Amino acid sequence: MDINRYKKRLLQKEQELLAEISRLEAEARDARQAEVEDPMDRVISDEGRATAFQESTLEWQTLTQVRDALRRIEEGTYGKCVDCGRDIEPARLEAVPWTPYCLQDQEKHDRENRGSVD
Repeated sequence: MDINRYKKRLLQKEQELLAEISRLEAEARDARQAEVEDPMDRVISDEGRATAFQESTLEWQTLTQVRDALRRIEEGTYGKCVDCGRDIEPARLEAVPWTPYCLQDQEKHDRENRGSVD
């Protein structure tokens, strides 16, 4: 496994996420209400701000996962599932280099999360 290639991809993703978070937060903060605004305009403006903050939250979650993956590289545990210790499938790392789980454990977590939402 080419750890340096994954590290480079993760560092690039970190920069992209930071830029996107900054853009979304600025967009949400800078959304100005018109001086003459009817209730519908207010709803649309509020929804736009809420969407920008929600997207920013999702970006922050991904950023945390990217930084955790970079930490695992430094610790020498990158590419190993944090749950079971098995190697994470190469195709999975190619698709989502910040993933902490092998496919089997990811599916287990997904089932648990679906169960808690229902």
